[in-house]
Amino acid sequence: MGGTDSESETGSDGDTLTVATVNNPDMKIMQRMTEEFFEKETGINVEFVVLPENDLRKKVTEDVALGAGLFDIVTISTYDTPIWAENGWIEPLTPMFEKLDAEELEAYAMEDVFQVLRDALSYEDTQYALPFYGESSMLYYNKTIFEELGLEMPLEPTWEEIGELARTIKEGTGKPGITLRGLPGWGGEVMAPLTTVINAFGGSWYDMDWNAQLNSEKTVEAVQFYADLIQDAGQPGAINTGFTEALTLMSTGETAMWYDATVAAGFLNNPDDSQVVGEIGYAFAPKMEKEQTGWLYAWSLAIESASKNKDAAFEFIKWATSKEYIELVGENEGWVVAPSGTRTSTYENPNYQEAAPFAEMVLDAIERVDYEQPTVDPVPYEGGVQYVVIPEFQELGTEVSQHIASAIAGDVTVEEAMNEAQKLAEAVAEEGGYKE
Repeated sequence: MGGTDSESETGSDGDTLTVATVNNPDMKIMQRMTEEFFEKETGINVEFVVLPENDLRKKVTEDVALGAGLFDIVTISTYDTPIWAENGWIEPLTPMFEKLDAEELEAYAMEDVFQVLRDALSYEDTQYALPFYGESSMLYYNKTIFEELGLEMPLEPTWEEIGELARTIKEGTGKPGITLRGLPGWGGEVMAPLTTVINAFGGSWYDMDWNAQLNSEKTVEAVQFYADLIQDAGQPGAINTGFTEALTLMSTGETAMWYDATVAAGFLNNPDDSQVVGEIGYAFAPKMEKEQTGWLYAWSLAIESASKNKDAAFEFIKWATSKEYIELVGENEGWVVAPSGTRTSTYENPNYQEAAPFAEMVLDAIERVDYEQPTVDPVPYEGGVQYVVIPEFQELGTEVSQHIASAIAGDVTVEEAMNEAQKLAEAVAEEGGYKE
């Protein structure tokens, strides 16, 4: 890792950085790598505050909005970055890169980072966050179960085909034919996959005039399909299933299919964590009226504007998102769990190609993302696939998800849930000044 004057100063001063991050497997690896390599190499101490995703968002948003500076580095996403940059809550990184010498710039190789992620993590042509890992979404299936039942998975399935397969499997084995998130929440929970299903069916959150579309015919049809599929062929207690719970079901062979983030491929193929290594097949995000429906997302690192350790913080996020870091993880933890979805060089690396049979599929999924037009009909929130890029969406998405979870649980009808969701979305459009 190339050094700068600020790096040598921070190292000698023994600065302490506080990093707010999410409690997923990739971030746990980052903590181990930081202690073993970064701290020893730089003399910079790093403390992690690890929280569930919903708690992380709430705590970090409060901190940056107040300028309290509890954290130096925050883990945010493609959704948060442009909004927080506009508010001045996070530090622009482009000026920091401009201060690096040619050797350091070459070592980091910004052009190696996927352009779509660089764009998503920028605001007004300035970089504000760096991707730790990136992802789209795809369909996982257990090849052993499919072979036993004589079933075949299309490479580009429709949701109707997935529904038929799931019900056949449930009837034939008694196991869930498919696992889908049902836990209330907008980001790492039910609304992420469900919004891509809505997009596939031709629905949306809003039209171009910011009229809410949550109780429109196509949106209701998509939500009804999702709820029926879970009720008919999904996992029990679905409203308690988020990404982590679904990963457990798939990795233990307790479900036949799972539609979720491409980042899960590494964990499903890691013999330390998975009982189904070598048994997993892959298909692209299911389609309907819309062809390309996979989402785009990246857990990323940014520096709080209120941080008093910006130089040291820059050294850390530069290291944790570098080619060097990916190689460290590959060599020490196994290439199958190396951070995915961020750099071209990862997918050109023979070690990664050998360890990750899913590499080409994941790369194709990310390259297929229709980030600028996520829906069939034009929408005013271009630049998001599984979310609406407005500050109010965190609360709106969470509240809407609670109504949908009630429908999935059978406590209310989908129509009732979506009528309530429509009221919430209309209120946001009007009170936020989006609707003229």
